[in-house]
Amino acid sequence: MASVLVVNAGSSSLKLSLLDESSEEPILTRELDALQAKIDEKELSAALACGLSAADYIGHRVVHGGEHFRDAVRITPEVRAALGALVDLAPLHQPKSLAALDAVSRVLPDTPAVACFDTAFHATLPAAASTYALPAQWRERWGLRRYGFHGLSHAYIARRVPELLGRDAHSLRIVSCHLGSGASLCAIAGGRSRDTTMGFTPLEGLVMATRSGSVDPGLLLWLLERTGLSEPEMAAALEHESGLTGLAGTGDMRNVLARRSAGDSRAELALEVYLHRLRAGIAAMAAAIGGLDVLAFTGGVGEHAAEIREATVDGLAFLVTPEVEVLCVPAREDLEIARQTRAVLGALPTSAPDDARVQTA
Repeated sequence: MASVLVVNAGSSSLKLSLLDESSEEPILTRELDALQAKIDEKELSAALACGLSAADYIGHRVVHGGEHFRDAVRITPEVRAALGALVDLAPLHQPKSLAALDAVSRVLPDTPAVACFDTAFHATLPAAASTYALPAQWRERWGLRRYGFHGLSHAYIARRVPELLGRDAHSLRIVSCHLGSGASLCAIAGGRSRDTTMGFTPLEGLVMATRSGSVDPGLLLWLLERTGLSEPEMAAALEHESGLTGLAGTGDMRNVLARRSAGDSRAELALEVYLHRLRAGIAAMAAAIGGLDVLAFTGGVGEHAAEIREATVDGLAFLVTPEVEVLCVPAREDLEIARQTRAVLGALPTSAPDDARVQTA
């Protein structure tokens, strides 16, 4: 029974989880500080020595696989070099993934390791969904296309929802709503990604905790030309000062909901904008796959903010009919990473346990 050490490098921490095939829950977890992609290898070694190093395999979450990595892949020196060449595509996220990969590889050099990509699930996007209407020379020279993100979460939904409903994945049209600090939608048909809201970067699409989501590019050009804002200032504002934070002064959905209940007009507007964009995105995803059989909510907001789920469904009554299943499925990127790792290294994955928590909206 192959056990997998799942390594997930976040914005300021490194999460380590040991999973085997007998249970949905990790055998052991540790979370270490990892500010600015800096990992204390002594602290990492101590954490791994407490049982995590017993893993048969290692599965790393890597944010960007570019156009080349369309599936999980065993990490070799050649693969590591290729991943380093993709840093320009995800300068905020890829260095953190690679710092974790390198640190764990130095501590556990003999354990086979696999890179699992947040972009890979969206490699099946049709050209109509992945292509930007930009000059051909731009697209060809710089690889400009919709890559999509949160692919590990959406891939788990694509696999888990058919299991929960006892239905064939090929017969289901699913819109997966990953709503957390970052947020994206995915249109899934036949178990594959057919459209998604994030694009060349994770900035495109829905309103998020601190990210703007889609903004008229002409507006950004206007600001650059007329206000004296620098490109770094604009990048920081779009990534860290926009979204719910820009609208309500906080990116925490719990606080936004509480302030709205207390009569805060900024919070009220923030929720209206958030829900407007979310409903429009869900309708667009359903259109991309010719209808809707399942609407699945996941991620921190998707799982825990029943008010958001209810308001979303209420505003989509024309689309979310009694024939449509509405599910709340816990986000389990760790299980998806472990499954992909075993598949790459030859250990067959098993189905998820029957007692996974599922709620209706």
